[in-house]
Amino acid sequence: MGERWRRVAEWGVLFVALPVVLWWWRGVFGFAVVPLIVAGFAACVWLLLRDRGFERRRLWLGDARVRDAVIAAGVFCVLSAGVGLAVWVWMPERLFALVRARPGLWRMIMVLYPVFSVYPQEVIFRAFFFHRYASLFGSGWGMILASGLCFGWAHLMFNHWLSVGLSAAGGVLFAWTYARTRSTLLAAFEHALWGDFLFTIGLGAFFYGASSIAQG
Repeated sequence: MGERWRRVAEWGVLFVALPVVLWWWRGVFGFAVVPLIVAGFAACVWLLLRDRGFERRRLWLGDARVRDAVIAAGVFCVLSAGVGLAVWVWMPERLFALVRARPGLWRMIMVLYPVFSVYPQEVIFRAFFFHRYASLFGSGWGMILASGLCFGWAHLMFNHWLSVGLSAAGGVLFAWTYARTRSTLLAAFEHALWGDFLFTIGLGAFFYGASSIAQG
């Protein structure tokens, strides 16, 4: 088997088959989401740091500039207004549900989620994915779409179409930011904005324990 086909097989196992396994066994793995992410993050960092072809600065600022952060924040402000309006219209019972019901948990999520979930995910689906599978998807929109769609597919274990759909859309956005800047930190900043926002307006449950929501 040639190097390219080994990469295809590796990608298929890790980013296509593994999410299906986690979905099938979601009753077991559903309570270990963060440890799974951290374990994947550690493995990806180890592989990247051993690869002499990987530029380590991509784990931090990469080529990002202040204007790139402004663009990310501006896109967030525009699109989040639409998402918030949609929740208010179609899911009013969920609006600020976590903030109202469990403010202490909400505050903890606002602080810990970006550190223990967001940045590790961006290392896996952006820094590692872009570097490891460049030979399969290139460096342009093919890679951006592959990274974003795999990110959405990874949320299959939450067993709800919103989990997969919103994650795929967000994944494409974060991948576009990474493709422009090669900055994992900026992609994580953008991801954290969206993640904390979704938890705040009441959609966070679709990204943690959504299988029970889908049935309720």
